[in-house]
Amino acid sequence: MDVAIIGGGASGFFSAIAVKENFPNANVVIFEKSTKLLSKVSVSGGGRCNVTNGCTSIKELSKAYPRGEKQLQKAFQIFNTKHAFEWFESRGVPLIIQDDNCVFPKSQKSQSIIDCLMNQINILGVEIKLEHGIKSINPLNEKLQLEFTNEKIPTKIFDKVIVASGGSPKREGFNWLEKLNHKIENPVPSLFTFNMPNETITSLMGIVVEKSIVSIQGTKLKSEGPLLITHWGMSGPAILKLSSFGARILSENNYKFNVQVNWINITNNDFVLNELKSIAIENANKILSNAKPFLLPERLWLFILEKCELPSTKKWKEVGKNGMNKLVSLLTNDVYSVEGKTTFKEEFVTCGGVSLESIDFRTMQSKVCKNLYFTGEVIDVDGITGGYNFQAAWTTAFIAGKLN
Repeated sequence: MDVAIIGGGASGFFSAIAVKENFPNANVVIFEKSTKLLSKVSVSGGGRCNVTNGCTSIKELSKAYPRGEKQLQKAFQIFNTKHAFEWFESRGVPLIIQDDNCVFPKSQKSQSIIDCLMNQINILGVEIKLEHGIKSINPLNEKLQLEFTNEKIPTKIFDKVIVASGGSPKREGFNWLEKLNHKIENPVPSLFTFNMPNETITSLMGIVVEKSIVSIQGTKLKSEGPLLITHWGMSGPAILKLSSFGARILSENNYKFNVQVNWINITNNDFVLNELKSIAIENANKILSNAKPFLLPERLWLFILEKCELPSTKKWKEVGKNGMNKLVSLLTNDVYSVEGKTTFKEEFVTCGGVSLESIDFRTMQSKVCKNLYFTGEVIDVDGITGGYNFQAAWTTAFIAGKLN
């Protein structure tokens, strides 16, 4: 049996290994269009490779995927984070789970993951062809013919083909798959930070608020978690998660919208007001800057006071009803205007690709083209930050490699 893998990234390697382990006598070849292999693995997690997540509940795990939650819930029953953890550890890569549930190699180097995957490929005898871009896939009876972008390379015929070509920022990048009658969902960026060129909050760059709630005005989009103020706007897990779940809506709004921030992760305004009143009673003669509420970072508290037009030298007993209401409002519902986005580090993730409707997730086989399989980011599946995108790659590749 001749099997082609299109793409030399994480899911391409993982599916090639799976095929060889399931069918030791198969001839397996990886076609990579560039001169680099596993390039995304090397830059992931700041060069440390956030290989999976420590979450072991399939239901919880699936919720980390704005697109593909339902389909992955079934797929994770076959191969999930526990399996991925065991897979790498049993092949000589010790892993550690951080407090935030992100999983990294103990070495803290993505090279450990790259070496492991390369080693498996070499042991199993998988062939690799660099600078072999695919122009088209042509069904011939039960087989599939690959035509290359470099016309000097003759066409090749395979029994099975696994597409692991990754995401594309442009729809044209999926034309060759659309020609085979696959439905394509328009690609738009996911996982990005918010630009706020007209907001003075950027002067607080470097401040992290550990428990925030952020939402997009006029939508149901909401997320919570750490928020980082940057010199261009806002970032951190809460913002990245919001960008991921809101990828399509925010794209349609041309990345111009208002974000509402609850700095203290308390939604009951009466409770907040009573807390502030208690602080005012206990610290009646203290000035506002010397008795900050809710463990807020000092610079942020001073910024909020200024926004409320309350002098930091004012005493707590002098705040008054109006001042208290302003404080409650800004602590629980501060509003900032966003104009544009910035890609989060090198971790470019797209929402979009081959539609979930075109794939049978029990096998990862195309519903419209027999013996053609899909894995990884070429599919309209993407997760929030935290090792979830790699897990989706390992899971779909493991299933595709069964060639069912």
